[in-house]
Amino acid sequence: MKYCIHLFCILFLFSCEKNIEFKLNESSPTLVVEAEIENGKAPRVILTKSVPYFSQISPDILVNSFVHNAEIYISNGTLTHRLKEYLLPLAPGYSIGYYSIDSSSLNTAFNGELNTTYQLRIVSEGKEYLSSTKIPGLNIVIDSVYFKQAPQNPDSNKRVLFAKATDPKGLGNYLRYFTKRNIGPFFPGPNSVFNDEVIDGTTFTVQLEQGIDRNNPPKPGENFFLKNDTVTLKFCNIDKSTYTFWNTWEFANQSIGNPFSQPNKVIGNISNGALGAFCGYAAWYKTIIVQ
Repeated sequence: MKYCIHLFCILFLFSCEKNIEFKLNESSPTLVVEAEIENGKAPRVILTKSVPYFSQISPDILVNSFVHNAEIYISNGTLTHRLKEYLLPLAPGYSIGYYSIDSSSLNTAFNGELNTTYQLRIVSEGKEYLSSTKIPGLNIVIDSVYFKQAPQNPDSNKRVLFAKATDPKGLGNYLRYFTKRNIGPFFPGPNSVFNDEVIDGTTFTVQLEQGIDRNNPPKPGENFFLKNDTVTLKFCNIDKSTYTFWNTWEFANQSIGNPFSQPNKVIGNISNGALGAFCGYAAWYKTIIVQ
């Protein structure tokens, strides 16, 4: 009798099973803006369209996500310049697009300058998107840059980077940094942005991890510089909106795949529902050979 009751319970539980299917709404593609201007350099804008979350990414999908033939205007309060689209070949049959200074209209063109605010206007597919950013002054300056042997590591060739800097008294300074190793490109640090809530009005020393390619991140415990590397540090003062965008973006990026992470929204500064940000950088560079 006892076994019959167990069998009945099992059959009852199986009969109560129900397949639940989630039908996710397919959202229409959204404009994604990656725009920046740096002191001494021309503005650069990249426009793409978002792709569905569960899409299988391929070279064709990535290349086709770039937005072409947009009207993009940038103003420094005195001059307004329309940017020109350029195509950059990647491989046979594949190229990406970006927008920058129109060399045929240099009378209105300009590079970025310290302590200057910029307005960005984008017209694409009948919609208008607005944004603004500021290149601040070099408020937080680097006093010295140096390397130390990686702690608790048996490989004596591995090094970590330190910077000593001074923050002026008064809250409201924001920073982002990048590193370049040998002939490679600049990559932002794993946690590339910070503010002066703790360091306000002090001279401080901070370890700056080597910048990483987030499409090909290093293994844990392997993100070091090596003896005899040529390393360039790009240390940038930024405005609050640039800090907020990258701070929320990096938090969201680090939370991917973590079921215990708290919900997070990436906060950009582009109007009309577009994603991304228009960022201004007051950049300072230092190149040093690792000893």
